[in-house]
This record gives sequence, structure tokens and C-alpha cells, in this order.
Amino acid sequence: MKSILFASAFVLLWYGCSSVPVTGRRQLSIVPASEMNSLAITSYKETLSASKLSTSAEQTAMIKRVGARISKAVEQYMAEKNMSSAISGFQWEFNLIDDPNTVNAWCMPGGKVAFYTGILPVCRNDAGVAVVMGHEIAHAVANHSGERMSQELVVQMGSTALSTSLSQKPEQTQQLALSVYGVGSQVLGILPYSRLHESEADKMGLVFMAMAGYDPNEAPEFWERMKAASGSSKTPQFLSTHPSDSKRINDLQAAMTEAMKYYKPQ
Repeated sequence: MKSILFASAFVLLWYGCSSVPVTGRRQLSIVPASEMNSLAITSYKETLSASKLSTSAEQTAMIKRVGARISKAVEQYMAEKNMSSAISGFQWEFNLIDDPNTVNAWCMPGGKVAFYTGILPVCRNDAGVAVVMGHEIAHAVANHSGERMSQELVVQMGSTALSTSLSQKPEQTQQLALSVYGVGSQVLGILPYSRLHESEADKMGLVFMAMAGYDPNEAPEFWERMKAASGSSKTPQFLSTHPSDSKRINDLQAAMTEAMKYYKPQ
């Protein structure tokens, strides 16, 4: 166990941390943003080529319109905070994939955004799209993908260190210890950070949509609709990468006063 801690501490001390825009949270970041952006461009192209883009001019225009407003607001905010370097490699792109069964949207590192038509009935309008767009863009601006990859690298180093420390133990003991370490690292490390990322993206997304001129009060209403559409089947929150709908709504309402400071109606 000491070897695991030493390996993790070595990485943290050697590479240091960075700060998340808006929230100021310190995060582990040992994967270059340029590498993440390059991987994202390739993956984005592959996803689009394997998907059917929406032929609805109206819905596609809505996605691109909201995306352009929020990305412009983000760029302005980052420039004002002298943090433009954090998004210097971003090449914004917004596409709508025709898949009515997929209630989802995402933003890859570098600003590559995709919405699925299945989420539009929950969004309903530009403001609803802005809730999702702000949240997904926040993931990219906060470098959550890079942080997750950095965490997993540390976990791998810990697993390697554990294997070495147990090399003289019986094989059954080694397998048991590695199994426990794997479960522990997921439940105690990676998954909680994922929930932290989701909550952080919610708060940042409120600010981003507010700066772009969309009323952040739409966010809790959107998640109420999402909650109603989700049904009653839920993964236990402590094993989920997302906060429960109720917690998310409460947290958004708690963050509303701060978000409204940035609201600029257009």
C-alpha cells in the first residue's frame, strides 16, 4: 500500500495541478491538452461518419445558434480572466445527430459538440438547449476528460506498484489484493470524481448560459422534465457517475443566485 501512495504522490508532486475556470478547483492534469484535442478530433470525425446527421434545418440551426452564443461567451469570459490559453486549441463545432432514441449530448475536448434528436423534446426550445450546451461545454473547458485520464494513469501506477509489492506472495493472495484495489479505486476514486465533474459542469454551465443571455432558471425546469422522462429505474447514486436528479436540481437552485450575476438578457 505504501508503494501505491508513493507512486501517486510522485506523479502529483512531479506534474503538479491546474485550476478549473469559474470554480477555481485544483485538479490533477498530467495529459497535455493538445493530445486530448487531437484524439477528440479523430473520434469526432469517426462518430459523425458513422451517424446520420439531422436533415431538419430548423433544429440543426437551433443547435448551432445556441452553441455559437455560448462558445462566444466562454471565449470572452476566459479572455477577461486571462485564461484563454486553456481553450487555445479549441475548434468549435456543433452537430445534430438524427437518433430519436438517444437522449444525450456531449462535448469532446477541443469544443466538438454533438446533440442527439432524442434530447430535443426535453429541451423544448433554445433555453433548454442552452442548459445542455452550457453543461457539456463546461466539461471541455474544465478539462474533465484530461483529468479523468490523469486519474486513471495514477490508478494504473498504483496497481503496478501493488503487483510489485506482492510479487513474493502466493498467487491467490495477489489476485485478491488486486481485485480489492480495483474495486476500491473505482468506488472511492474514479466514480466520485465523475459525480464531482457532473456537479461542477452544472454550476459552470449555469454561468455560461447566463453570460450568453439565457435565463439560468431554465436549468432546474429542464432537469425536472428529464427526471420525469427518465422513469423510476435508477442506478444507486453512490455507484453512479451522475448525481441523482433530485440532488442535481437542488444544487442548481442553490447556485442560482451566483449564476444570475452573469445573466445578460439578449
